[in-house]
Amino acid sequence: MRRSAPTLAPCLAALGLAALTACTAPDTRPPPAPGGLTAQAGSATSVHVMWEAAAGRDGVIGYQVFEADHMVRELPAEKTMVDITGLAPQTGYTFTVRAKDAAGNLSGPGPAARVTTPAAKAEDRGAPTTPATTTARATGPRSAQVSWTPSTDDTGVTAYDIYQGGVRIHTAGPADSGTALTGLQPDTVYTFTVRARDGADNSSPDGPAVDVTTPPASGDGPGTAPAAFTATASPGAVTLNWTAPDTGRETTEYELYVNGLPTTVIQFGAGAVPSGRAEHRLTVAEPAGTVWTVKLRARLPDGNWGSFSAERRITLVA
Repeated sequence: MRRSAPTLAPCLAALGLAALTACTAPDTRPPPAPGGLTAQAGSATSVHVMWEAAAGRDGVIGYQVFEADHMVRELPAEKTMVDITGLAPQTGYTFTVRAKDAAGNLSGPGPAARVTTPAAKAEDRGAPTTPATTTARATGPRSAQVSWTPSTDDTGVTAYDIYQGGVRIHTAGPADSGTALTGLQPDTVYTFTVRARDGADNSSPDGPAVDVTTPPASGDGPGTAPAAFTATASPGAVTLNWTAPDTGRETTEYELYVNGLPTTVIQFGAGAVPSGRAEHRLTVAEPAGTVWTVKLRARLPDGNWGSFSAERRITLVA
């Protein structure tokens, strides 16, 4: 008696190589649940929710944020924090986050984060005082510790927001005077500032900026970021100063970014490459009062660009 062929064989024979994809079992395996979930009340009506990014191998394309059993936000994979607004004062909330992969599989919710919003303060228009000091240190290639002097407020500080390059990256509680930051890149200069916030979402001005350079990861070699970078505005000009990275040879090219965009490549010719501190003067035509943020990176011996220097914020003068 002749036995029938397995189901997969005629599928491949009839359809050829293309059938391999068609006959492959669908992806039904969910990604791991996001870890490190925290929820911090930012005001009487808002909560800041954060979590750790999924590993690249997990194939995550986005996250879904739930309050109780209701999805309140859906975000792409590069976003690992969100402000949930429109909440009620003096109310408890429970948040969970699920990861979503390209096949539409959802992870489990992982451990929940619970938070209670503070009471609303009527007619609170005064911002907290500025954090007087800021300190920071790298705790590893991908982490840092940032600390600050507590602020005061007429109705009470409800949160401290940590900014990097003008973007809020973390929120800490009102009783905190320091926090750990993770998910950083090795061999990178970060510039952190801290703002205090009250229950009416009034924010203080930035506290003093502080630079942190994460060390290279194991086996990465010496750092590639220009060090001790400064930018000084004078009438019609901006003067840049920095210390060249140790790349093993003279560094002759630097790429300058202004307001987040590549603007020019600074080149030092043969015999003009500075040793130690480097300086470059830009002539500017923009009106006085124009605000620039500037940073630069070096061309490495292998032809790639190195890590960025710290970012500096300046106001042009007449």
